[in-house]
Order: sequence, then C-alpha cells, then structure tokens
Amino acid sequence: MTGWEVIADHYNYYVTIFLMVAGLYIVIARGNMIKKLVGLGLFQTSVYLLYLSPGRIIGGTAPIIDERFSVYSNPLPHVLMLTAIVVGVATLAVGLALVVRISEEYGTIDEDEIFAKDEDQ
Repeated sequence: MTGWEVIADHYNYYVTIFLMVAGLYIVIARGNMIKKLVGLGLFQTSVYLLYLSPGRIIGGTAPIIDERFSVYSNPLPHVLMLTAIVVGVATLAVGLALVVRISEEYGTIDEDEIFAKDEDQ
C-alpha cells in the first residue's frame, strides 16, 4: 500500500482529528460565549465520528440471524452515539440559556468584559 492509499483508507480519522483540534482551539482562543458553544459542538461531533468509525464493517448487516449472512455489525456504538447526541443537544440548550441570562445581567457575552465588570464591582 502506498502512502496515499493509507490516507484514503483512514480519511475519517483525519477529519475527526481536524474537528477535534478546531473545536478545542475555538473553546480556548475565543472569548465570545456563543463561539465557545459552537466549538464544543464541533468537539462533540468529532467524538461521535471517533466512536462510529470503527463500528462500520464492510459487508456487515444488521444483527438479525439469517443463514444468508455471516458478518454482522454491532449496533451498540450507534445507539450510544444517538444517546450522546441527545445529551449534547440538551447541554447546548442549557448553555445557550445561561448565555442569555449572562447577557441580560452583564449586557455582554464576551468573557473579558464580564471579568472587567466583576472586578469593578
């Protein structure tokens, strides 16, 4: 196998790494709380891809016993990620509600401005 074939066979892992690094960078580097929540969403998406990528089996079918099939896919990673997506959406909703409340209290959603207002009081 050449180097390009290895990259083509594992492109999903490269996408996962890119999304993870991009999400982490946004969370760390940005002061805007909405942007931080977007970064957390990207990071969560990378984790979903990380768990679902090995769950894919070429030629695998649903785990229903039948004489015609001998290779089955495990549905557990997909079910767990579905649960994680629901939890992630709920967490995002709580985070957005907190940002709205912080915006009402401080008049801004930028971390530096909030810290400055807290120091003045």
